Amino acid sequence: MSARTRTLALCTALVVALLATAAFAPLPFSVAYPGMTANVLGDAKGKPVITITGADTRRTTGQLRMTSIVATGPDASVHLLDVIKGWSRTDQAVMPRDAVYPVGDTTEEIAKHNAAQMKKSQETATAAALGRLHRSGKDVDKDVEVKLSLQDVGGPSAGLMFALGIVNKLDGDGTGHDLTGGKTIAGTGTITAGGKVGAVGGVPLKTQAAHRDGATVFLVPEKECADARAELPQGMRLIPVRTLDGAVDALRALRTGAKVPAC
Repeated sequence: MSARTRTLALCTALVVALLATAAFAPLPFSVAYPGMTANVLGDAKGKPVITITGADTRRTTGQLRMTSIVATGPDASVHLLDVIKGWSRTDQAVMPRDAVYPVGDTTEEIAKHNAAQMKKSQETATAAALGRLHRSGKDVDKDVEVKLSLQDVGGPSAGLMFALGIVNKLDGDGTGHDLTGGKTIAGTGTITAGGKVGAVGGVPLKTQAAHRDGATVFLVPEKECADARAELPQGMRLIPVRTLDGAVDALRALRTGAKVPAC
């Protein structure tokens, strides 16, 4: 064997070794998938998602579905082949692990953080909904209490749908009709106590989860319209929203056949 041949063989072996190491070395990514959805107007695991005391509630039709994603855990090993597979599929997304889990290094720490975020989201959703009703002239007793119950879901991204559910149970669209118009409406978005809707991430996967569970309309934070259009399931209608008031107005327009905002 010539010196040139030995050199080429050695270089080839080194390249193969490097590729093998890269293929099996853990990478700082998480792989996300479409998660569960839940109708906030109904029950989850045998309990009403929204329970209101101190005020009369309406009998509702249709569905308002919060959406979620699931992702490989902070301790999971994600390798090069997993990343390549995730990039090549529309029902998966490869995301930096720090973007999925910005707080906490263990599953327990992250679960605690997500639970705190969910609790805060429920509180702000209640404040936003009751504030909306006061502004629209609805007489809501100061002693009204709202309890939200949705297990195994964390984070703040269900805020918009919680707020819409509360509004629908107490006042509908303000004209005697349901916000849903009898349809299955899904959506996502954080919400402030003042009713502003914020971006959440993972929207393409959430539209897929919504489509899987029967939704035909998806409420999306306006700033995430482009992301939502990227992998939009066939037949899904996107409605951009910036505020709770805007979401209520858009759903009323959808029911009546008036002009509805579009991404």
